[in-house]
Amino acid sequence: MPLFVVQHKHTAESCPAGDPQMGPMLLTHIAPPNAATFGITVEGEAVLDGQHTLYMVLGAEDEAKVRDFMAPFAQMGSLEVWPASHCEKVVERGKC
Repeated sequence: MPLFVVQHKHTAESCPAGDPQMGPMLLTHIAPPNAATFGITVEGEAVLDGQHTLYMVLGAEDEAKVRDFMAPFAQMGSLEVWPASHCEKVVERGKC
């Protein structure tokens, strides 16, 4: 399955983490069981402390599925999606 790295950024003023409804809803949304309903596998996720920036590594058939899954985040900030590869695949093909 193709791999994608996603970056979402938002302002401090629009940060959903402190919202008692939005924060838990987004956690539920990115949970592996829900992601699977979109055809997505969550390989990893992390927020840069104090930066209001989320990174996710997702497996999906194509970028359109990733963008559909990440739509709630796109509504409150920027969203970048890049095709990616596992390190072992890069070594197998001999180039980045």
